[in-house]
Amino acid sequence: MAKYIKELFYITHIDNVPSILRQGILSHEVINAQNLSFTPIYDEDIVSRRSLKTVPGGQSLWAFANLYFQPRNAMLYRVIHEKTFERIVVIGVRKDVMSLPGALLTDGNAASSPTKIIPKPETRKADWDEIIRNTQREWWSEADGSKRKIMAECLIPQKIPPDYVQNIYTANLKIKEKVEGIINTDDINVIPEANMFFQPSWTKQLTNNLSLIEGDMFFSKQQTLTVSVNCVGVMGKGLASRAKYQFPDVYVHYQDLCRQKRLRLGTPSLYKRESSPDIELADEPGSMKNGTSEAWFLLFPTKDNWRNRADIKGIKRGLQWVCDNYRKEGIKSLAMPALGCGLGWLDWSAVGPLLCTYLSRIDIQTWVYLPTERRLPDELLGERFLLNKNL
Repeated sequence: MAKYIKELFYITHIDNVPSILRQGILSHEVINAQNLSFTPIYDEDIVSRRSLKTVPGGQSLWAFANLYFQPRNAMLYRVIHEKTFERIVVIGVRKDVMSLPGALLTDGNAASSPTKIIPKPETRKADWDEIIRNTQREWWSEADGSKRKIMAECLIPQKIPPDYVQNIYTANLKIKEKVEGIINTDDINVIPEANMFFQPSWTKQLTNNLSLIEGDMFFSKQQTLTVSVNCVGVMGKGLASRAKYQFPDVYVHYQDLCRQKRLRLGTPSLYKRESSPDIELADEPGSMKNGTSEAWFLLFPTKDNWRNRADIKGIKRGLQWVCDNYRKEGIKSLAMPALGCGLGWLDWSAVGPLLCTYLSRIDIQTWVYLPTERRLPDELLGERFLLNKNL
């Protein structure tokens, strides 16, 4: 099953890159024994806790350099929100590193109690299947264990030699250029990969407050996230389904609104949840130095029944409601998908100008997320087309 793994990953501070390319990725045991200096990215408490966890054979986790099968995980989420993504890189390591003597695999965060630590020769197909399945997720949760499982690791005794390093991933082109200046070699590929770092893959600013975005809305860090819904309580597909499973309390609130017949076309409902998504998404969020951010949900009806085509007149009334009520409701920033596109069968050519024209009238940061079904032509993404003062 290892054939499905292209490479493994190491998360580190940009300042550590030159040392890694000279000496390799070292275990904490080696770093301490040689009294080497480095720039840490993890809390001292987290690192010291790994020194107390032992693997089969009695060695501490400190005796191993650790790699992730999926770098876009709860640990990276926490690190980039504490250190900012400009300071963090992900190093891609050749997958044959798993053939080094003494390599171990884990089915989750190695320091976590439920995690199994498996000697590489004893790895069964079922173990591989589970690791691969659990590390291919777009999001994770504490409740079902997926937050632990997405952080499955490969543990290499003492050090990973520098010749196993093949790629360095950064959040954007500017950081890529900085890394290339630091390493001064063409032997390593430096690749900007915004999605890996929970950043939009593409942005375009239309006004001071309004931007078009390609990316994952649920990682946007905007205070209020918009989810298009119907009025009969069905969250079966698309962003609504994602909200249903990632934020179950949002689904419960939505069901209550529908049962009480309080959700209608033209009148979105704002759910001011008090629990931060960082609690679910970040590894050990309780000790995050920068605190956690709130996320409210704007349940925006686009159709009466889930079987129907989206109602563009209802969407227009709902956008007017946003313009009339955002200040009173305390909305500080807003993320909104292409309402009615995709599963609503409306076209961006009709929806885009409506969204952008109305949302350009509010004076908070607003991100409009583009449809994901197909790449839109440039002429449908320009200010002249999208900002129609006559609407």
